Amino acid sequence: EVSLVESGGGLVQTGGSLRLSCRASGFNFADSIIGWFRQAPGKERGGVSCIATSDGSTYSADSAEGRFTISTDNVKNTVYLQMNNLKPEDTVIYYCAARELVNLCVGVPRPYAIWGQGTQVTVSS
Repeated sequence: EVSLVESGGGLVQTGGSLRLSCRASGFNFADSIIGWFRQAPGKERGGVSCIATSDGSTYSADSAEGRFTISTDNVKNTVYLQMNNLKPEDTVIYYCAARELVNLCVGVPRPYAIWGQGTQVTVSS
């Protein structure tokens, strides 16, 4: 069964850190792009960061640059998003997504065919 399962969300104070995990199964993880997206209520889903699992190349949105780091563990079929210096505006649901047989990251949701259920991040002020 093809699936992505996110974990690691929760409540943290401003300036704190969280590490999100995205565990994949049922598809060719080692030759995919895995992206993290986030969506606030009533707004479009936007790209945060992406990694190509075949070579480790990455993409990060301006909002994530310098604060969030994406990485992959191809043995565990898991992608991580380390989020530091969190701000109240980071309070949204985070989703991971995948597209197989692609090695060029994209920061928009449309090309991604596989989606997780999302994990809530809440940053208190």
